[in-house]
Amino acid sequence: MDMNKYIFVAKLHGYNVFDGFEDEQDVIDQFEIDQNALDRAFILYAVYNYEDYEGSAFVLFQRDGKLYEVHGGHCSCYGLEGQWEPEETTVEALVHCIKNGYLGKGYMGADVFGQKLLDMLVAEA
Repeated sequence: MDMNKYIFVAKLHGYNVFDGFEDEQDVIDQFEIDQNALDRAFILYAVYNYEDYEGSAFVLFQRDGKLYEVHGGHCSCYGLEGQWEPEETTVEALVHCIKNGYLGKGYMGADVFGQKLLDMLVAEA
């Protein structure tokens, strides 16, 4: 699968790769991970929602031809530190979790970023 097509589609449609994060360095800082944790990685989408003293984050990146996702969340007492645990995934798995699960949804199932991610993943270049 050519993941370069998907980032191209994201940029073509004007999607901001960093939504709630400033840039890659902000992802590193917020998760408090080692500077080289994203070596050879290309972030496709990183979203951080912070509201009412609670936050949640999702990072999708590609490394060495494989796709990875990271999830994090916190209450007012903590941040995203200690939650960087990349899990290998596929486009098909992400689409399934958006359509049939809670990926991209917030409190009470309201869409937070699921539709944006879904549009990016299934759009044709």
